Amino acid sequence: MRKEFCGVFGIWNHPEAANLAYLGLYALQHRGQETAGICSTDGDRLYHYADQGLVQEVFTRSTLSGLKGNAAIGHVRYSTTGSSASRNTQPLMANYWGGSLALAHNGNLTNAAELKKRLERKGAIFQTAMDSEILLHLIARSEENDFLEALKDALRQIRGAYSFLILRPGQMIAAKDPRGFRPLCVGRLGESYVVASESCAFDIIGAQLVRELEAGEMAIIGPEGIRSEFPIQPRIEPSFCIFEHIYFARPDSVIAGRSVYEMRKRLGRQLAIEHPAVADMVVPVPDSSNPAALGYSQQTGIPFEIGLIRSHYVGRTFIEPRQSIRDFGAKIKYNPLQQLLVGKRLVVVDDSIVRGTTAQKIVKMLRAAGAVEIHYRLSCPPWKNPCYYGIDTPLREELLASSRDLEAMRAYIAADSLQFLSIEGLERVFDNQGGFCMACFSGDYPGGRPRNHFKEILEARAVRVAAKP
Repeated sequence: MRKEFCGVFGIWNHPEAANLAYLGLYALQHRGQETAGICSTDGDRLYHYADQGLVQEVFTRSTLSGLKGNAAIGHVRYSTTGSSASRNTQPLMANYWGGSLALAHNGNLTNAAELKKRLERKGAIFQTAMDSEILLHLIARSEENDFLEALKDALRQIRGAYSFLILRPGQMIAAKDPRGFRPLCVGRLGESYVVASESCAFDIIGAQLVRELEAGEMAIIGPEGIRSEFPIQPRIEPSFCIFEHIYFARPDSVIAGRSVYEMRKRLGRQLAIEHPAVADMVVPVPDSSNPAALGYSQQTGIPFEIGLIRSHYVGRTFIEPRQSIRDFGAKIKYNPLQQLLVGKRLVVVDDSIVRGTTAQKIVKMLRAAGAVEIHYRLSCPPWKNPCYYGIDTPLREELLASSRDLEAMRAYIAADSLQFLSIEGLERVFDNQGGFCMACFSGDYPGGRPRNHFKEILEARAVRVAAKP
């Protein structure tokens, strides 16, 4: 199963800052469903509320009314470093020699374990198991007297992927890592400035997209307006996460200057050019694969049909039958249109295969509904390598494509044929312009990889200590 990362939202200079932050997070809910939080300021102090759950579950009229002020930042989280415990909610808050601040982070720091060990040896006491907290300690321990200089000093010490939003009583700062792995864009709403992981968060509040932050950019927003600095020099070749376009971003977002919807359709067209099939209909695995399947249909002339209906109300369930209902996880999410599929040859378009278990269940489900042939097509290359830049992926040995060739993968999911978009085709879709991270496909990690990384690495030592008699 693919797992999303996080979404961040910030607004400056608006009388309903907390309410608009709530709406912005609602639009970014697809990026994380474990926790949600908002921190606001009235210019004198910070107000904070966060908890486990979806945005609409966490916030009420009462909690939002307590978030006072005309500036706010918010966060929705899917844990990539640190478990989903209540203590690992964001925005993080801190009081230190320079005052108070709140921090929201999307990404993953590849040198988090080394930095945490060094900081703990100097007396730092961590309150969470998130790599995001490391930045707070680095700021607090900086020898720079000015906050912005302390922040720059801290940013120069961390590696990996980050899009940070920082709120102080007098300013809001957005910072993007030097390779620009994670998205972060700036918008305007009248006299207000808005920052978000995706532009779809602007649409819901009527704001206008201005631009994407550049790789390595730090935007400082305050009473005087907005200005930018580039604290890490020299500039590095950008490596934007290609999977934002393939799967993570909402199709109505504009990412890195490109419409996500249009790029997914182009991926589907290229997939059809490389791997056509003789079939009666093209069926997407909803919802992220809908545009790619439409592109495949338009390129081949094979009719596009919604053969799988997805339930949009699937959340966590504490009831999961062990034996009475087979493939419960897939059935609670998807239901095939049997009347449409009986006796049909299908091209099933999906965006990716990770472990292969979901694809296996979908093929089985479609055959049970009466499909006579299933040709499985993927709008990205085989996913062979784990991500260390903000996606909670399995270990390499758990990835289906890491240890199996094409025929073995086809046999595993039990499709009649299986084909992936080539890396060359993927590059062609994006006009061979480069500037993307494709480490999950190629194994070339532009920002380096940690020597030892797993999701709970920052809390593993505490767990071992607690387990001692």
